Amino acid sequence: MADAVCEGAKAIDGVEIIFKKAHEATLDDLLACDGLAVGTPENFGYMSGLIKDFFDRTYPEAQDKVFRKPFVVFISAGNDGSGALRAIERIALGYKFKTVFSPVIAQGEITEEILEKCRELGGTLAGGCAMGIY
Repeated sequence: MADAVCEGAKAIDGVEIIFKKAHEATLDDLLACDGLAVGTPENFGYMSGLIKDFFDRTYPEAQDKVFRKPFVVFISAGNDGSGALRAIERIALGYKFKTVFSPVIAQGEITEEILEKCRELGGTLAGGCAMGIY
């Protein structure tokens, strides 16, 4: 799913992509980016621990510096994805991110239809950032 989001973003001319796993991403990455796509598996009805760790590591210094930063979410769900999504959306409210596309949630097998939605999600985020509409 992450690769498909990245493909969609790369389809937009003039966009630089920073593609990192949660444990590699830093506060500087968050502050430097024009938009943020967060993907996670759903573990025990919640986001992965490494995504939560990223939020915990960056929040204290980022909270007042990322107001209305464009934000999207994609989830590979073992259940229905609602628990992971709800937790991420609550955290996004604390940062004051601006959600710019409906979350993509895959329940079970990752199909071509889900991958196409991920490409659209990435392209929408990147295109909006490139055009300055977010």
